Amino acid sequence: MSSLELRNVLKHYPCGDGEVVRAIDGVSLSISSGEFVALYGPSGSGKTTLLLMAAGLLAPDQGCVLFDKQDIAFYSASERASYRRRDIGFVFQSFHLVPGASVGENAGLKLLADGWTMAKACDAADTWLERVGLAHRAKHTVDSLSMGERQRVAIARALVSEPRLLLADEPTGNLDSGRGRQILGLLRDICTERKMPTLLVTHDLQATAFVDRVYTLRDGELTDGLDVDLAAIISR
Repeated sequence: MSSLELRNVLKHYPCGDGEVVRAIDGVSLSISSGEFVALYGPSGSGKTTLLLMAAGLLAPDQGCVLFDKQDIAFYSASERASYRRRDIGFVFQSFHLVPGASVGENAGLKLLADGWTMAKACDAADTWLERVGLAHRAKHTVDSLSMGERQRVAIARALVSEPRLLLADEPTGNLDSGRGRQILGLLRDICTERKMPTLLVTHDLQATAFVDRVYTLRDGELTDGLDVDLAAIISR
């Protein structure tokens, strides 16, 4: 059973002439085991900044990020690296797959940093490729895949280390609505089955049908629920 808590985190960026961009401005958020939480907001609202802080890839100016009630700011360098490799599964919007490499090699890539051979990493990846419906494409290069298939490879790679926390940055951003629903349903199922806290950063409104809770991040501040005029969007 794992949990993630962001406690009054703040991240500001100076932009010259004394002006400051308040990317994250005192945000508190907690996600328990098995919860699927969506963070909604327009581009530039600070969503990815918040996700990077949760992943330990960016340090807050103030506040703290706690994983299983431990402040990751106090991790040693090796503990922080282990947290990112083993405890977190991170699904990137841009996939970050290796061109020319096979689906299996891409899915197992994360394990190489822990000393696995490529052959053993590919074997471990087979389980997750089966789970995301791509076992039959394991030997194919990722260049031959559709956008939806590439996203599923990225999900398999994020999960191959059996992480205890899943972070997803706009996983449907490059997909049409049908493929987007498939990915959201897959993430929902994995979160429930593994009882894994999952934070989804998105501007995709259909995500609200798959998650337990929704928050809106706007101008660095967090509010409960979906702070958007659905009627206005539907009428466009």
